[in-house]
Amino acid sequence: MAAASSPSSSPFISSRRLSCAAFRAAASRVRSPRCMLGSEQVRVVEEGKRMGVAEPRRPPVWTPREPAQEARLAALRPDGRDSRMKIFSGTANRPLAQEIASYLGVDLGKVLIKRFADGEIYVQLQESVRGCDVFLVQPTCSPVNENLMELFVMIDACRRASARSITVVIPYFGYARADRKAQGREAITAKLSANLLTEAGSDRVIVCDIHSTQALGYFDIPVDHIHGQPVILDYLASKTISKDLVVVSPDVGGVVRARAFAKKLSDAPLAIVDKRRQGHNMSEVMHLIGDVKGKVAIMVDDMIDTAG
Repeated sequence: MAAASSPSSSPFISSRRLSCAAFRAAASRVRSPRCMLGSEQVRVVEEGKRMGVAEPRRPPVWTPREPAQEARLAALRPDGRDSRMKIFSGTANRPLAQEIASYLGVDLGKVLIKRFADGEIYVQLQESVRGCDVFLVQPTCSPVNENLMELFVMIDACRRASARSITVVIPYFGYARADRKAQGREAITAKLSANLLTEAGSDRVIVCDIHSTQALGYFDIPVDHIHGQPVILDYLASKTISKDLVVVSPDVGGVVRARAFAKKLSDAPLAIVDKRRQGHNMSEVMHLIGDVKGKVAIMVDDMIDTAG
């Protein structure tokens, strides 16, 4: 029978006599290494610590940094840039879409658009748009119903072709004039058009000089409202007619627009036409406020329908 161990030789007694700081230091030395190692590798490391063998220094973990946007573009081949951007055009204004694509240095997307015998619209994309950012250029000018329905069918075709995003470019937004109820039992077609564009599957809308800025709030998706003033101002500045220039607002509702336009033309004088509407597409000029005699009048309006 083996002799009992003395109290001084018991490891439990000796551990109790250690101070709190010494116990923490001892525990830290035998703590399992904080690394992703297998069971055999952990056993070898632990035995090396007991034998006094220094643990080899681990190399730092290298994490690749994502290059900046400019660096990624510079690394792309010239023929591979903007490969995820596709521009398609409807039948409303194909020359405009062609100029936009040429300015951006990309080819206009191929799409087949035709009408059946009963007037239905058929749209088929002639190239893949999976994972691409698609831009559809389609002003809803006359015939507004045909062009608007054609736009809806194009949006649906892109959505079903797994496009990553669909941006609708509408230089002329049809049905924008009915943005409020002027009389009872009227429809607000601006809101209806915005809802139809959203439900069809568009992710963003770009409009140019919309009839009323309050119509921008009818959309439940992001809207970019751009203006054609800079282009027109550059053209007028090149004509050197600033001395005999007067900006004319065709109605009282366009005074704010005309005043902002005149201010950018070296604070040109302003004139206002007071006209009364007897009905749709029927207007009668009653008064002219301002001096236009012997001057070059520039009439600024957001929508020219009959030009009467």
